[in-house]
Amino acid sequence: MERRQAIDISRRDFLKTSAVATFSLAGLHSAFAAGSDKIRVGVIGCGGRGIYDSTNCVKSAENVQIVALADVFPEQLASFQEHFKTNLPDKINVTPETCFSGFDAYRKLLACELDLVILTTPPHFRPAYFRAAIEAGKHVFMEKPVAVDPAGVRSVIETGALADQKKLTVLAGTQMRRLEPLVQIMKRIRNGDLGQMTSGQCYRIGGGMTGWGPPQRLPEWSDMEWHLRRWLFYTWLSGDFIVEQHVHDLDLINWAMNSHPVQCIALGGRQARTDAIFGDVYDHFAVEYVYPDDVRIDYKGAQIDKIASRHEHRIFGTKGSAFFDFGQASIKGEKPFVFQGEMPDPCLRQHADQIDAIRNGKHLNEAVQIAESTMAAIMGRMSAYTGRALRWDWLMKASKLDLTPKSYTFGPLPEQPVAIPGVTPLI
Repeated sequence: MERRQAIDISRRDFLKTSAVATFSLAGLHSAFAAGSDKIRVGVIGCGGRGIYDSTNCVKSAENVQIVALADVFPEQLASFQEHFKTNLPDKINVTPETCFSGFDAYRKLLACELDLVILTTPPHFRPAYFRAAIEAGKHVFMEKPVAVDPAGVRSVIETGALADQKKLTVLAGTQMRRLEPLVQIMKRIRNGDLGQMTSGQCYRIGGGMTGWGPPQRLPEWSDMEWHLRRWLFYTWLSGDFIVEQHVHDLDLINWAMNSHPVQCIALGGRQARTDAIFGDVYDHFAVEYVYPDDVRIDYKGAQIDKIASRHEHRIFGTKGSAFFDFGQASIKGEKPFVFQGEMPDPCLRQHADQIDAIRNGKHLNEAVQIAESTMAAIMGRMSAYTGRALRWDWLMKASKLDLTPKSYTFGPLPEQPVAIPGVTPLI
């Protein structure tokens, strides 16, 4: 299929047709049977993250092979194959008949004989693709975040319940939950080593990712193509950086608190990303998250070049305080602790866990967990964009925000204005 062929799929049909089309396939291509050996993997989204996650997946266990590829852009399929044929030639076995491009490529891939699907497209597409994959009877690995708006989060939670009914595994790309220092400190927090938790900090401040994506728009690119190629800087595709990247950090806070936030109030803005090449996203956020028992977590995040960087998390309690980042963990107080053990690669461990669960019929479903962490990030963004304090229950039950475009086609796509607190409506 040519990249710029007009594929006009309405927002309603995008979910409806994927569900109907793939449901009919479920009886023909059943999920991997427990006790079998070879794991056949299909990849939807063949850019850098798709290559990275697929590499870790096939390296994590024996007899795992990539057999089908899908991406909107055909050149991504070529670069993916070139990487694997150069570095892991025995781990890929695709043919022209199992490589698909275009907006409907995911449907065609799901019609193939597959056991596991890796979802590494921009986050906007994840709810629909996740639903289609589960309807088709496939196990799913999906990168974080899993949505960009409340409508998408609710969809993911519903699909997660369907995965349990079908006895399918669902793994989220929150690999830090398998990093040994964090595993150990979370056990101690859960055991009460900090006493009653009182407050916390979550900081991720650093570079602005200025060099990411194409530096300028080519004349032949439509609005849609430009957005897709610069997806990190468009809220409808990425969710803004608090959602797309800092969901990792907020997921760790949810893990430590063993809960999601119940309300928040936020500030944010755009001081460095003033050029139109940065789409409509912010470059800094500050959020006060309130968790059960009035535990308040202070989050600060920024993506601005040439500023001081800081990446750390702290939880304070009546008996001590915990410090952790992506490589170390310690506790000060009545029960001090410093992690000094080995750190197996969590990116390999997460895939190994899923392959083991598939082969041995074990329950593994992280859909709700990652959906709640995604919603925590969306909650902070929506509060900052609108200038309104928000409650979790309202977001989950009443918000009608859905950033889906009217159609998926390589053509015009109106630019959205940068959000202005007090002006941008709360939907």
